[in-house]
Amino acid sequence: MSAALTFRPATRADVPAVVALLADDVLGRGRETGQLDPYLAAFDAMQAEGGNQLIVGEAGGQVLATYQLTVMSGLSLSAARRAQVEAVRVDASLRGQGAGAALMADAEARARAQGATLMQLTSNASRSDAHRFYERLGYAPSHIGFKKPL
Repeated sequence: MSAALTFRPATRADVPAVVALLADDVLGRGRETGQLDPYLAAFDAMQAEGGNQLIVGEAGGQVLATYQLTVMSGLSLSAARRAQVEAVRVDASLRGQGAGAALMADAEARARAQGATLMQLTSNASRSDAHRFYERLGYAPSHIGFKKPL
């Protein structure tokens, strides 16, 4: 990696850079909007709700990676506390240089620190490169996910 990323909780000022990362691929261009207000409102709600963290990775004062981490308690799997990681994005200039592995290691460390014993994620079925990446990190495609607009 040309510049080591430092991971930290996002601030409201980071939201435009995070949205740009979310929109920087084929899927994101089709589903992210140019309107910043809904994203700022969602960030504010995440902060108020707690348990939902938006993390950014930066180098040289520039946001170059992001993920969202939610840690939740449940009764299944012997009452395992689990972490859900989503909206994982790395700037195109850093892909293939270890930034994604560093990002996931940071997410796993934060999850463990909150008592999680299982990390789970979903990935769009069309993201075959991402699937190979997650499998290299030890993630197994164990479930089939379903979504329904409400």
